[in-house]
Amino acid sequence: MRRRLLVASVATLLAGAALQLGAGRAQPLPTLGNGADWRSSRATEEDAAWLSGGTVPGGAGHREVVAQALLDLRALTQTNGAVAAGPDGPWAYAWPRDNSFVAVAYAVSGHPEDAWRTLRFFVDGQLEDGGFQARYSLDGSGAPDDRQRQTDGVGWLLWAIDAVSRSSGQPVPGDLRRLRDRATEHLLRLTDHGRELPPPSPDYWEVPERRVTLGTVAPLAAGLEASARGHAAEGDSARSARLERAAAALRSVIREQFGPDYERHGDRGGPDAGAAMLLPPFARSADPAVIGAVHRYARQAIRPAGGLAPGVGWRADGVSWTPQTALVAYTAAASGDRTTASAWHDWLARQATDWGSLPEKVLPDARPAGPAPLAWTAALFVLTEAELDGD
Repeated sequence: MRRRLLVASVATLLAGAALQLGAGRAQPLPTLGNGADWRSSRATEEDAAWLSGGTVPGGAGHREVVAQALLDLRALTQTNGAVAAGPDGPWAYAWPRDNSFVAVAYAVSGHPEDAWRTLRFFVDGQLEDGGFQARYSLDGSGAPDDRQRQTDGVGWLLWAIDAVSRSSGQPVPGDLRRLRDRATEHLLRLTDHGRELPPPSPDYWEVPERRVTLGTVAPLAAGLEASARGHAAEGDSARSARLERAAAALRSVIREQFGPDYERHGDRGGPDAGAAMLLPPFARSADPAVIGAVHRYARQAIRPAGGLAPGVGWRADGVSWTPQTALVAYTAAASGDRTTASAWHDWLARQATDWGSLPEKVLPDARPAGPAPLAWTAALFVLTEAELDGD
């Protein structure tokens, strides 16, 4: 049975925490299978002060997992704000998607400066047309290869900028306002001001696509709405209204092209986690048709260990993926479905490795697999706990 920490104080949590790196030290972190090194390390006084300087969301039930997730995010975050998706190898790059969720997790846990720094990493990496590469080298040198761009990253960054501002109560910094505005114009061009779907692009499945996916378009609608809120907060009502119209138009196109079943490619591909991206906090309200699609996805994508595959059309290998399972938990919590959120959240907490980190995958026999920690899962776990705590 996996070791569980049963203490509540920050000091005791840190004494048993498995943190190898402080923020900004770009050394490789142990991957799964290197748990002995991870467990034998000890958190530094600096880490203890950092954790104590914010909040650990939630109650006693999952406090040790939340604390470890926050420490893992800090360890994966470089001085320049880049967040490694995982400890090393193919995960040692910064994706706009992952950085966005990590930034919001920092904000809800009382670390706004880390949140802004995480988003600011992409200021220099923004392309001439206002978009972004699929992923970036951690040293800020740009894309590590010529893989196809992933359009969903633009929407996630716009959503995160607004979410960090609202969670922290701070205005969006000037350099990130410029990034936001350029990214917003990019989305307006891609969608003809919300009147059409964008071109096909890889999404969180990380595979080439010939047809646009729900996992690409849903974040774009969320990003346009977030940008509209930001401009409204800054007093630019005319621009906010323009963006609201574009977002509403894109939501309408999504309903027409993907509803009522909301499969991965609209009328085919089966349900996948992209449907959850149409729920709060990425949308203002929970559409019953979307809720039904997410429930179908969860029923059909369940795996032997109890978690979810990325989609029903994913390969039938029996492996549970923690980020998609965590995404369903987070959106259920934000939509007011505490029962569903808690069930998936509790399952995730039980998958923590011996050293306390959340892995990317869980094998059919319930053994953890893939890198641990995984930034996206850790961030989503913190965010779900904050949502449930807020309720």
